[in-house]
Amino acid sequence: MSKEVLYLKIAGTVEQQIASETLKVGDKLPSIRTVQKIYNVSLNTVKQAFLELESKSLIESRPKSGYYVSNSYGRRLSIPDTSKPKLYDKEKHPEDLITRVFDTLYYKDITKFSLGVPANGLLPIAKLNKGVIKAMRNLEGSGTAYEPVQGSVNLRRNISRWSFVWAGQLTENDVVTTSGAMNALYNCFIAVTKPGDTIALESPIYFGILQMARELGLKIIELPTHPVTGIEIDALKKILPVIKACCLVSNFNNPLGSCMPDEHKKEVVRLLTQHNIPLIEDDLYGDIFFGTTRPVPCKYYDEAGMVMWCGSFSKSLAPGYRVGWVAPGKFKEKIIRQKLLQTISTPPLYQEVIADFMEHGRYDHHLRTLRHKLYTNCLQYQRAITDYFPENTKVTQPQGGFVLWLELDKRIDTAMLYNQAIKQNISFAPGRMFTQHNQFNNCMRLNFGLKWDEKLESDLKRLGKIVKNAL
Repeated sequence: MSKEVLYLKIAGTVEQQIASETLKVGDKLPSIRTVQKIYNVSLNTVKQAFLELESKSLIESRPKSGYYVSNSYGRRLSIPDTSKPKLYDKEKHPEDLITRVFDTLYYKDITKFSLGVPANGLLPIAKLNKGVIKAMRNLEGSGTAYEPVQGSVNLRRNISRWSFVWAGQLTENDVVTTSGAMNALYNCFIAVTKPGDTIALESPIYFGILQMARELGLKIIELPTHPVTGIEIDALKKILPVIKACCLVSNFNNPLGSCMPDEHKKEVVRLLTQHNIPLIEDDLYGDIFFGTTRPVPCKYYDEAGMVMWCGSFSKSLAPGYRVGWVAPGKFKEKIIRQKLLQTISTPPLYQEVIADFMEHGRYDHHLRTLRHKLYTNCLQYQRAITDYFPENTKVTQPQGGFVLWLELDKRIDTAMLYNQAIKQNISFAPGRMFTQHNQFNNCMRLNFGLKWDEKLESDLKRLGKIVKNAL
């Protein structure tokens, strides 16, 4: 067994003992030398294991005393409540708030807890740059020529091969490439709806999907959504007679981080197929999981071609490349015709860069590293929120993705709080952005896909102080 696997095995054993409360908060761990003898490994291997546990805030070192189960581990904040959308409220759209948040994009001195993208330090930029040079050498006209409307054959083949991680049965012919996931979703909405139609969404939901649906003249029903298990299926059943399509972020929803259990996904696909209602599935975060296996998308249960499975590399690899895809099932020809009308084709250069990155296992290796860093970050953020925010704060415990949803005291208006935070060069996403109704005013979304360091912890501490001062 390799040294790397050994230290993770030791760390995993201790983590399980803490989770089961075999080791309780404040308990002293066996010494490094004791663990070395038990496992018959080097001192460095044990030290690596303890560093791994420290990075997750599970244990802490006390000078001249040893290692103890961290006090912060035992203090668990509650998770937010299931959302109860006010379905018949008069709409009130938060465009101004969204604009103010996005205006901070280019200010380097602002800590951007607000934007749902990974920091550059988490991305394999140097390797991608080499891939750009290689692709320019190999592509016809160095990437200046048109490609087939359906997209790069090489990339489509690699996306379909990658679907084996969730036991997908896709082929390159099932996939159409797009300019990011939003472009994929846009094409799906146009393919299966017309102005005046009603669609169902989670609540809260990514504001870009809300804005897109509204611009297309669609009416929106927001479904009650649990921060762990996703939409309430009974609520979906009640509106089946009136909706023309349903759009769900099935795995690690943005902003809640919810992940629908397999039986829920299967039942949703069954219900929608039975009523001939297309499901537009945004599986943008599916590959960023913290468990042992990738959760399957709803597409896994699709036998009738009613699920339009969308994804992209924007959250996992290269946001600015704008490379995404859709496996549109029975709606493929419609999607291809629309793409021809809108863009003729998507730029080939970055598609080839990503295809090459996937081809030789580099994407898989990168994802394993990324997932590990994000999981560690998630635990660090949760510890900091427990330490620095008011005790009645509720925070999600996502098992993937890189956003946290905080539910604060009902007296707090995070849109007003945003004005105070931005004066201290801290940006977050107020909850009001993620709904068409006047709700979630006491909530906020934080991005934990940033590089964790002392400054970041200090900024979270200052944000917690701003929240406390608002009470």
